[in-house]
Amino acid sequence: MCQACSPTFDALQSDAFAEQILAHYNSAAITLMISVGHRVGLFDTMAEMPPSPPEAIARAGSYSERYVREWLGAMTTAGITLYDPALGSYTLPEEHAVYLTRRAKPNNIAATAGFIPVLASVEDEIAQCFKQGGGVPYEKYHRFHEVMAEESEQTVVIPLIDSILPLAPEIIRKLNTGARVLDLGCGQGRALIELAGRFPKSEFVGYDLCEETIRVAQANSASLNNVRFAQTDAAGMDEPMSFDVIFTFDSVHDQADPASMLKNIFNALKADGIYLMQDIAGSSKVENNMEHPLAPFLYTISCMHCMSVSLANNGAGLGAMWGEELAEEMVREAGFSQFNKKTLEHDFMNNFYVIHK
Repeated sequence: MCQACSPTFDALQSDAFAEQILAHYNSAAITLMISVGHRVGLFDTMAEMPPSPPEAIARAGSYSERYVREWLGAMTTAGITLYDPALGSYTLPEEHAVYLTRRAKPNNIAATAGFIPVLASVEDEIAQCFKQGGGVPYEKYHRFHEVMAEESEQTVVIPLIDSILPLAPEIIRKLNTGARVLDLGCGQGRALIELAGRFPKSEFVGYDLCEETIRVAQANSASLNNVRFAQTDAAGMDEPMSFDVIFTFDSVHDQADPASMLKNIFNALKADGIYLMQDIAGSSKVENNMEHPLAPFLYTISCMHCMSVSLANNGAGLGAMWGEELAEEMVREAGFSQFNKKTLEHDFMNNFYVIHK
């Protein structure tokens, strides 16, 4: 007997579900187009222009007119750009541009769209993992570090001085008087470079597992004499009582051995030191994430990157949605006694944990 013929089958509910799936397809497609528009600067170009035809937009940004025209079709039918059929002109409204252009940082959410094509590039490998287990290593993710660095600039670097550090005023006092500071999982080092320039009395050290990101960090910090970067595995770090302040920005949950990383942080921190951990805001329980505005997006990134790169190294596979409950449990198991969750009003995607021995 077919399901549609069942006496309990709700045809209206079924049709509504089908419409929901089609809406997801449209959203996925437009996310790719937003990513393209961001990468090539189309939003930035249009934000500076009056209502214009495709050829004028293409000319202004040195684009292929045919591609611009098709991209505008996607943008317009998605309600992102406006179209005047009488004039044949397209407009990026100012109210939209404030969320889509580089000038809008730290509110440029177009940059976040870049995660989707990055993840799509490893779909074949992820599909194999569903059958064979294991994971996909970092080096398979083309452009991930580029996209992540741009995202981190908006969520960490730009608000770091005025919003994040005030969550723990004692950190600011230490930095002003002269502290030894570690950023573990530093990526391209943008946060430390910002801090090193602001607090010349302090010494800054950045460790990351990836050689590529460390090379970028070293090149970008060449003019500073109070910051250094080195390729180091967080699980193997052994520097007891060496740092006054330790940061991890979105870097614990994708480690192969996060428990050892946290224990090493505990050991590396001085007795009166402070550990500030930024990580994804969410619960360890799916039922508590039903109202999270980006839950599907974050679980997807978790499955196709954060969890997988850990499993590729026979790791714990915590994933981005390991949640604040498990985060606190693991931090306390590492030896810390004080764990205080802080949030920023403008940032619903991250929690900030101020942690003491």
